Amino acid sequence: MHPSVAQAAGHHADSRRHRTAPATERASVRATIPSEPLINMHLAPLAGSHESLVRQNERTEADGLARIEDDAQLNELRRERALVPVPVSASLRINEGLPLNRRYCRPWTAKFLADLARAHYARFRRSVQVNSAVRTVEYQRRLIEVNGNAAPAEGDIASPHLSGATIDIAKKGLSMSEIAWMRGYLLPLQMTGKLDVEEEFYQSCFHITVYKSYAPPAQPKTPPRHSSAALLAARVR
Repeated sequence: MHPSVAQAAGHHADSRRHRTAPATERASVRATIPSEPLINMHLAPLAGSHESLVRQNERTEADGLARIEDDAQLNELRRERALVPVPVSASLRINEGLPLNRRYCRPWTAKFLADLARAHYARFRRSVQVNSAVRTVEYQRRLIEVNGNAAPAEGDIASPHLSGATIDIAKKGLSMSEIAWMRGYLLPLQMTGKLDVEEEFYQSCFHITVYKSYAPPAQPKTPPRHSSAALLAARVR
């Protein structure tokens, strides 16, 4: 073969290799990326405890929340906006069997729910469901009669739902990746004292008590202080 022809053939082969290499490299890179992110997959369930229930009662009491005795008191708190509706949206739905007057929670709990649902929807394009929110002492006593797993209505381990600060997020219907993501989202908030989580298996839910420190009320703005020079200039104008 003439040298110039061989050189041309070699150059043509090199060009093909250069053209195909990027596609091959891209395929190789794609093959190394897991289809589901592994972050948080190692987290254990966020199990509850006696100590956790005691802490939830102590913290809600420190937040100035009394246990809601009956529907009359619950409805009064609704009128005062001390209880607000669960913020239902495209990313957050609510158990359709929940009575209308119990689809309420504390304002900071509503803020937490909106934040959680928004973040979850951005990741999975699916909504989460609130199974339970505020309860009354009267209702909790009836619940204990039919559900031996229900928390007491009185005492240091009474159900935190009675404060209105607690909600249950359904686990049923969530994928393993979604459950792992929920654990990864909730654990840092628990570690910083913004909330307490008990991952329940009998009822299959994340039982979450949110504290006022999650979304403290806005402080009133103080009027700006003007220097004497600015006040003098204002008088001149």
